[in-house]
Amino acid sequence: MRFLVSVPASTANLGSGFDALGMALGMYDDVEVASADRGHLSITVDGAGAGDVPLDETHLVVRAVRAAGYAGGLALRCRNTIPHARGLGSSAAAIVAGVAAGFTLTGREWDTDALQIAAEFEGHADNVAASLFGGVVVAWSEGERYRSVRMDADARVRPVVLIPSQESSTKTTRGLLPAEVPHADAAHAAGRAALAVHALTSDPSVLLAATEDRLHQDYREPAWPDTVRVINDLRKLGVPACVSGAGPTVIAFGDLPPEVDVHGFDVRRLDVDKAGVRVRPLD
Repeated sequence: MRFLVSVPASTANLGSGFDALGMALGMYDDVEVASADRGHLSITVDGAGAGDVPLDETHLVVRAVRAAGYAGGLALRCRNTIPHARGLGSSAAAIVAGVAAGFTLTGREWDTDALQIAAEFEGHADNVAASLFGGVVVAWSEGERYRSVRMDADARVRPVVLIPSQESSTKTTRGLLPAEVPHADAAHAAGRAALAVHALTSDPSVLLAATEDRLHQDYREPAWPDTVRVINDLRKLGVPACVSGAGPTVIAFGDLPPEVDVHGFDVRRLDVDKAGVRVRPLD
């Protein structure tokens, strides 16, 4: 059995929706998957992560394949375009690719366990849900179960990502967050997150207000001061902008004013991915 798994990048939080909002982006990692004799494992990696990621059973795609129930031999060829450790869901994409591959290899019908298996790796479901289903997602947990709903993004939502060369560790940036926040900030976040759902799916004109954050970005500024500077400069000029995931990538919506200094950032305009992970046969 040979097939290709293509999985989109994702952005999470979108300013106000910390650990709850996600959106799939038109940047993709591809994994060619072939079944093999039991005990065989071969992995090649081209692009992002080549030379850095493990090439054994600890590879994230392989771990997700195993979690999805496939124990047989594997041959993987990974072609990665999603930058690693930049807040664009590279680990979520690898997990989703592995889950999709595991379901395909076992002939298993796609069901809600796919999200559950994927989210258990991350500890939250925003990025993996976006990569699984495409579009805009709201993710939450009920006890030990992860849930999500998917919505179409408004056609006027035009994401631009500004990717710095600096990497950022989710574990490190989470360590900068306080254990408690003021009640007023929590109330602000709830209102703006609700507004963000409306803005992303129906009315992008209110994205500037909808992406305003008080829960995480300012606390994380020491990890990526240039990211916060660019965000603040864009917002002062009326451009909705926020940190993508755990950073340091900036995600903005609309055209970038020429007076904003984006030196050191790789600026890319991306579509919102509508389909999520795709699997197609190669034989």
